[in-house]
Amino acid sequence: MPPKRYIVAVLAFLGFCNVYMLRVNLSIAIVAMTNNHTISLPDNSVAIVQDFDWDSKMRGIILSSFFYGYIMTQIPGGYLSARLGGRLLFGLGIFMTGLFTLLTPLVARISVGLLITIRILEGLFEGVTYPSIHAVWSHWAPPAERSKLVTIAFSGSYIGTVIAMPLSGLIADHAGWPVIFYFFGIVAIVWSLLWWLVVRDSPFTDPSVTPEELQLYDEQEQYIEAKVETPWRQILTSLPVWAIIVAHFSENWGFYTLLTQLPSFMNGKKSLPLSQGGTCFAWKIHIIITLADVLGFNLDQAGFLSALPYLVMAIVVQSGGHIADALRSHAHPKFSFSTTKVRKIMTCTAFLSQTVFMLLAAYIMTPTAAVTFLTISVGLGGFAWSGFSVNHLDVAPQFASILMGLSNCFATVPGIVSPTLTGIIVPDKSAGEWQMVFIIAAGIYLCGALFYGMFASGEKQKWAELYEDAGFTLTQGEHNHGYDATATVTPPPLD
Repeated sequence: MPPKRYIVAVLAFLGFCNVYMLRVNLSIAIVAMTNNHTISLPDNSVAIVQDFDWDSKMRGIILSSFFYGYIMTQIPGGYLSARLGGRLLFGLGIFMTGLFTLLTPLVARISVGLLITIRILEGLFEGVTYPSIHAVWSHWAPPAERSKLVTIAFSGSYIGTVIAMPLSGLIADHAGWPVIFYFFGIVAIVWSLLWWLVVRDSPFTDPSVTPEELQLYDEQEQYIEAKVETPWRQILTSLPVWAIIVAHFSENWGFYTLLTQLPSFMNGKKSLPLSQGGTCFAWKIHIIITLADVLGFNLDQAGFLSALPYLVMAIVVQSGGHIADALRSHAHPKFSFSTTKVRKIMTCTAFLSQTVFMLLAAYIMTPTAAVTFLTISVGLGGFAWSGFSVNHLDVAPQFASILMGLSNCFATVPGIVSPTLTGIIVPDKSAGEWQMVFIIAAGIYLCGALFYGMFASGEKQKWAELYEDAGFTLTQGEHNHGYDATATVTPPPLD
């Protein structure tokens, strides 16, 4: 049987698959929901109808409503995870999102207002998933394996996107669009029950963890960290924390710019309205908008290429985690680096490389070059995730969920701001205007690399230290390998 921490990692990977399948399904289903289709009338005639006659503006409101809920629970989710435990909140976030997804066909038929409300609620519950998984890793990820375990979990988000796009189209074609929501909702609920059944809050409360594996963890931190008062002032004035926030914002700005603006950039003046997807395979709307017209790919080629950045990202995210931990390993002293250097190497190298390829893609607009450079640019971001996205656990493991909530809150802003800014910059969709969009993205990558390179740290910060004289005690317990926590600890003030 594999070590329990890797079972947790695989389940977390599947959890993030669910997170993104639940997030993407409406984006795909809405095409089938608004497409024209024929029905037979009692007099044997045929009529062309739509299930919903939402225009493009209304579709945009429905799809964007998720993110208004999502951004609101990032910081509260981190705080609650530190208090209640990441295991509970991670499972609850996906369970409730799955439950609301099951209700989507019903509420959509009642009113569009209820559908928007359901999407906001889904965003509220999904918003706790990223912060809460760091609360899980603050217990389950030994320092020497943090990078690989965290990136195994996060790579599930990209695989979930790749799965949801074609599978939703198949379901819509053969079973109808409501089944999309029933299928993904049930899968999420089943996963949540499995997560709660298998995973415990800590390796010290899990009787299936072997004594050998238990030696990898610091039992003292495992139990007092959940009761430590949050040092908000120190967190908000810490340059290493702001380095993580800036890096997270920078990576998401470039990522959202590519994956939300690439369709219009490639499609030039021949934009296809969302309602004219041309097929019930909902995922092909993404293909058509992105690659089919101007670049001249047929639909089969475009279908593969539209998923290629996500596949590359998943592979690179996991590879980056293994590389980062290998660089931190002392097995080969000549090639061993400090945690601080590794985090900076992975993040800054990725950002600087993305800057170069973003500019190349903007100025070299041949089909092959554009797809190649943009795919490379997206993929290289995966290496940065083994830097800044793990860094929360380095600087303050007991507050990692709060730090992730804080950084992911800022990192959600580009998904809202970038499309609006792009619409202002490119009214005529000329090559020069698009070059400015990509230059801005490249500039943000560069600024992120410089700020992170100067101020990031891989060391636990002084305000996050747990002192032996802080006033805690450990007592015997029955189901936790003999340890339990009984005291609340207030961190000493920063000198």
